[in-house]
Amino acid sequence: MRIPLSWLREFAQVPAGATAEDVMAELVKVGFEEETVHRPTDALRGPVVVGQVLSLVKEPQSNGKTINWCQVRVVPEGQEQTLTGKGIDPSGVQGIVCGAHNFVEGDKVVVTLPGAVLPGDFHISARKTYGHMSAGMIASVRELGIGEDHDGILVLSRIGLDPEIGTDAMELLGLYDQAAEINVTPDRGYAFSIRGVAREYAHATGTVFTDPASKVNAPAVLSGGYGVKINDDAPIYGKPGCDRFVARTVRGVDATRPTPPWMSSRLRLAGIRSISLPVDISNYVMLELGQPLHFYDQDKLSGDIVVRRAVAGEKLTTLDGKERSLDPEDLLITDASGPIGVAGVMGGASTEVSDATTTVLIEAAHFEEVSIARSRRRHKLPSEASKRFERGVDWQVANIAAQRAVDLLVELAGGTADDAGTDVGTAPDPVTIALPAEFPAARIGIDFTEEQIVTSLEDLGAVLDKTGTGWTVTAPSWRNDLETKEDLSEEVARLVGYDQIPATLPVAPPGRGLTRVQQQRRRLVQALADAGLTEVLAYPFVSKAANETFGVAEEGAPRTAVKLANPISEEHGYLRTSVLPGLLEIAKRNHSRGFRDLAVFEAGLVFLPGDTLGTPSIPPLGVKPSDEVLDALYNGVPDQPLHVAAVLTGHDSPAAAGHAPRLWDWADALDIARLAGDVLGVELVVTQGRHQAFHPGRAAQLSLRSGEVVGYAGELHPKLLAANDMPARSVALELNADALFEAAADVVVARHISTFPVATQDVALVVPQDVPADDVLAALREGAGELLEDVALFDVYAGKGIEDGKKSLAFGLRFRATDRTLTADEASEARERAVATAAERFGAVQR
Repeated sequence: MRIPLSWLREFAQVPAGATAEDVMAELVKVGFEEETVHRPTDALRGPVVVGQVLSLVKEPQSNGKTINWCQVRVVPEGQEQTLTGKGIDPSGVQGIVCGAHNFVEGDKVVVTLPGAVLPGDFHISARKTYGHMSAGMIASVRELGIGEDHDGILVLSRIGLDPEIGTDAMELLGLYDQAAEINVTPDRGYAFSIRGVAREYAHATGTVFTDPASKVNAPAVLSGGYGVKINDDAPIYGKPGCDRFVARTVRGVDATRPTPPWMSSRLRLAGIRSISLPVDISNYVMLELGQPLHFYDQDKLSGDIVVRRAVAGEKLTTLDGKERSLDPEDLLITDASGPIGVAGVMGGASTEVSDATTTVLIEAAHFEEVSIARSRRRHKLPSEASKRFERGVDWQVANIAAQRAVDLLVELAGGTADDAGTDVGTAPDPVTIALPAEFPAARIGIDFTEEQIVTSLEDLGAVLDKTGTGWTVTAPSWRNDLETKEDLSEEVARLVGYDQIPATLPVAPPGRGLTRVQQQRRRLVQALADAGLTEVLAYPFVSKAANETFGVAEEGAPRTAVKLANPISEEHGYLRTSVLPGLLEIAKRNHSRGFRDLAVFEAGLVFLPGDTLGTPSIPPLGVKPSDEVLDALYNGVPDQPLHVAAVLTGHDSPAAAGHAPRLWDWADALDIARLAGDVLGVELVVTQGRHQAFHPGRAAQLSLRSGEVVGYAGELHPKLLAANDMPARSVALELNADALFEAAADVVVARHISTFPVATQDVALVVPQDVPADDVLAALREGAGELLEDVALFDVYAGKGIEDGKKSLAFGLRFRATDRTLTADEASEARERAVATAAERFGAVQR
């Protein structure tokens, strides 16, 4: 929200010398975030004065252009020029070359004299051009930075001004004003108005606030006006989409009159472009009071106005010229011809106010927040009106805003107001909240006095009735965010001052800290980072094809996934069932930018819907759902286990003198998976695996000892890599981290480190081709007994010298005792026992 300071000063006691920065500093005290400052004088500096064209000589040029050689008086006749500087004529008449042709002799214009600086750091000086010494410039609105019109010169009479020659044009056009911009949170919609911000400024400074609504003399009762009916037969959550509609008529309006500079300058500083006088008045009242308005050309209306829900198949051409298909949930403004506007969002083109309009019907309505928010999102039509309606507008201010618009149309557009008017609807019940006297102190942690509580809430506009235990508080109509005693307590803390709340660092109770799963997750992520992998975060939105490829091991196997109702694109229309698609996208993007040696990983949630997804309906707002409703909601949420995945492409290290980097291969992916198991104290069983996303012969299936499959590791499928323009032999892995956490022991016991020397022996066993190497390794470990410290497979061979249908597995065995140095015989005996066990189970024969 941008707040022009001249406007704010009308309703709050802002010091004359206060800057926008000073105003933002005060508003920060009451919980607003400062954004930026808008100050025309940061880009525009004088002298910029009012001048009158004395003569104008048209001179055709050889390039086909015709320029005007002008003599412009910038000091009243008979007075001396008080400005000095190179190029400023002491006679008060400047010779200026101008290329525009929309002005004539006698017109009063804005003249930027030598020494002035225009937006874009354009310095004005006397210079020779087209055979003349041009000492200044006659400016357009775009050159002054006050609009986009660059077709011609700003002629002051056309905007209703006839100032004295030599007047400071920057002051005349409101260019010395400045605006403070603050961020308004969604729960504080009342602050999207000068009225709301002025009240907050008064809270922050302890000064007097004048409510702009109190300065409007609106009739207490309206009747006999234009016919309006509210007929909402399908309210959302049982709340009518419109509960008040005020309509006023002003006749004899001259819509072509210019918008006064004081109004257009305030609108410009507030971030709204001046369009026409009726539109500008509508926007001005909305910014001042927070009540959006809509103006209709009453002569274009047919029959009564009816506020109703759309009928399937209805269409409407909105003010932006686009035809829109309406949804049965849309709240519409209609007449006998059909829809003439989407309520609270945008009006229709058929009843738009134009220069030919003479009778204006003013709409000041109160619409329900959810209806407006859904229509705005559905039609992608953000507007200043919808921004306010979907955050909540003061029900009580509608008739006041309508009267304010009437007064401005009468004053500025020459209209005549009808005495009759329309005001239909039902006022909502006031919100009353029981506030125990001790609750704010218990909630905030500071002992508030009774005076502080009462004064703070009364300053908000609330009405307090004393009870035996505290107060019954009636919230003001403009604060629809106040619903509970917690809300009131926060308001007390905000107005007394956040700086009054003591900063005390809480002490964690003994025995508390990270949960077991939190510790495991941190340990896992840290271990992967320590191993040299880079953690990244990918979008959880993927395509249907990606889920079908990565989400299931077997091609064509069914995989259900959550489809998004409003995806960012059709290519990313589902929630992921695997982390790998996002990692591949990141790797692909890095490769396209020249980064080809990658080792990235992500620990993130995947979304696995069960038999039940969602609920038939959404619980109504404002009512705490029952336990049964909450259970149904939780049951409809898809299972979201944590997965950890990694993608490795290119080389394992940068090339350097004397060092040849090695390409990542399937064994690296397997080692990283084993590392994940080791840091959690979980033994992973590795077997030959098949997964449609992985190479059919270079993939490992990773399981727990219980047989539960928890992931895959290995080389990605060549066709998949080619389709994604990725290097051949890129590898990846993915593990169900939640399954690992559950299988991990509560405490990982460190193994005793022996100080005695190790004895190593190798063995090569020939076994049938279909026997998994991991099963043979397990047999060796079991047979060797407690002296075996470690066993690892280091070679697999099948070919010459090996019988068909068989393979040779070479293992390295490491033996060590904890209390003595082993003899060669002891190590050999343990080795023979290991070989015997493998022979017994698999028919293994030593080579």
